Amino acid sequence: MFEMENGDIEIALTGETLICRKLSVFREPQFLSLIEMLRKADVTFTNLECIIQDFEDSPNTFAGGGAPGGTYMVTPPELVDELKWAGFNLFSTANNHSFDFGEAGILSSLRFLKAAGLAHAGIGRNMTEASAPVYFDTPKGRVAMIAAADWGPRGAGDIPWPVPMGVIAGEQSPASRGRPGINLVRCKSEVTVDRETFDALTRASEKLGWISARDSRRKGSVGFDRPATSARFGEETDTQNEIHFMGTRFMLGEPMGVTMVAEREDIERNLKWIRDARRMASWVIYSFHNHGGGGHPHVAPAYSIKFAHECIDNGADLYVGHGTGQERGIEIYKGKAIFHGLGCFMLQNEQVPWVPYDLMARFGLGHENTPSDFYDARSGHGTRGSAVSPERWRGVVPILKYSKGQLRTIQLHPIDLGPQLPRHERGRPLLADEGSDAFKAIIAHFQKVSSPFGTKISDDGLIKVDG
Repeated sequence: MFEMENGDIEIALTGETLICRKLSVFREPQFLSLIEMLRKADVTFTNLECIIQDFEDSPNTFAGGGAPGGTYMVTPPELVDELKWAGFNLFSTANNHSFDFGEAGILSSLRFLKAAGLAHAGIGRNMTEASAPVYFDTPKGRVAMIAAADWGPRGAGDIPWPVPMGVIAGEQSPASRGRPGINLVRCKSEVTVDRETFDALTRASEKLGWISARDSRRKGSVGFDRPATSARFGEETDTQNEIHFMGTRFMLGEPMGVTMVAEREDIERNLKWIRDARRMASWVIYSFHNHGGGGHPHVAPAYSIKFAHECIDNGADLYVGHGTGQERGIEIYKGKAIFHGLGCFMLQNEQVPWVPYDLMARFGLGHENTPSDFYDARSGHGTRGSAVSPERWRGVVPILKYSKGQLRTIQLHPIDLGPQLPRHERGRPLLADEGSDAFKAIIAHFQKVSSPFGTKISDDGLIKVDG
């Protein structure tokens, strides 16, 4: 009997890894116990939220991570060996920092990942490479992973990211080369407003000439209507109950609110590769980096919850979400685990040794200033301040155990990233001591955000799955 026929496997998950310091020099018992846990698992996953290089490529023009004050997240190539030392063997590379150094940065990362022999998915030299599964062989069976990131409004859904031209990978054809980039799921916000707001938007659009301009675009050069293609992004058709204003669709109705809508073409592309992987591997993991605006940071947008279910329905054994750096709920759907959002595993975004000039200038800094000046200016709190919310300095490492092909248990191991430490020391995880205030707070949070899905988590972080 082949060992892989048993259907047994242990999978360790971590959230976002933003690393620019060595790991192997540290020796706290809580750290070494964590490393041993990661090494013990058959599969150890992380979202590698950085570009691997030595600043040999030029930064993109709009922002690190897509945010005006965001870090251009660089990991030196020598730290790849540190990740291997820690036990990581499966990497998602699709996230909002993947394009911090443009197409050249994508190609540099691919080169270093290949040289290290690391299994990774989510970026590529073209769309097929970026979207296709990576396969990782273990004694317990072949593991496939598909990885993607969303791209659209953040926060409340009212602030759009830059248009992902050049960020999203491009497909090659007989006539042209593909474009290096990310496997993106493009999103837009749709806003429901009351009559007063709807009429005000209509008046503004009419006075600015935007409605007439859209009408003209829908007509051909000789006045004939173009074929209806309003289902796709970029096609704006107004009706009595819908109006497009500054690139956003506003609908007349109650209550007022914002929802996110994903480009169906991108969803279907990813589901296609899940179905393919299902026929090629013993285990299929789907990784989704989701910032998704329009909701609370601890609540995944409705579109991504639906997408997670579609991933399972199309053959994924496990859906692992991440992106906001804050923990979202855990759902057991048809006996499969859905992590709607894991938080940070490592957070060293204030220790990158160089900051591009364009980013320094946004904070009123010049060539005479240093990276430390920038981090102080961005946080506004000096060396013990932070540019991120307090919740991002805690998280969990879930360990999933499968037997006879079925998920049996999930054990949550809380971690502490040292928010009380100075900037140059915080951001590296230690296991939180069981019974400590940090341990209790992290488990209580997961109990709260997972309860809407009917997931029961014991006070020691155990989830039992009925099989």
